[in-house]
Amino acid sequence: MQSETNLSQYNNSWYNTGAGSIKRIVWFYVSALFFQSKFFPIVGLKSSLLRLFGAKVGKGVMIKPCVHIKYPWNVEIGDYAWIGEDVWIDSLVLIKIGKNACISQGAYILTGNHNYTLTTFDLMVKEVMIEDGVWIGAKSVVCPGVHCASHSILAVGSVATKNLEPYSIYQGNPAVKVRERKMK
Repeated sequence: MQSETNLSQYNNSWYNTGAGSIKRIVWFYVSALFFQSKFFPIVGLKSSLLRLFGAKVGKGVMIKPCVHIKYPWNVEIGDYAWIGEDVWIDSLVLIKIGKNACISQGAYILTGNHNYTLTTFDLMVKEVMIEDGVWIGAKSVVCPGVHCASHSILAVGSVATKNLEPYSIYQGNPAVKVRERKMK
């Protein structure tokens, strides 16, 4: 007989968000008002708010409306990076986004997953690294533990389950390398 998932036994008490409950509650409201809203386009203030909550944010960062950032204290964003509309940055642990990287609209950057081989469905977390010049296409997903090397591209609607090589273009679900990225 097969075992069954038992979510009543789920326990992630080992997991530390990196901040106390007051900071998380205040961030919840700041995020709702200034980041997840369609009605607050002031980019400079968004970068300052992220820094106030512990994120490392470079200069010239573009953050569009309706962006969801789970825990900013687990985020590093390099100079002139772009974060598009409806991006979800699920920063349960560190997510590094390099300079001049572009995370297009509707993309998901994930650091958490669950161990489906255990009846308790335990939480698993792994950092994500998105290096300089990377382009994560619209509606794409970067899975926990993935390293997107310098100037790699994840095409629209693709799912990166493994590391992306530098100057390479990946497409599909799961994403596979389809060609080299040539730049002039």
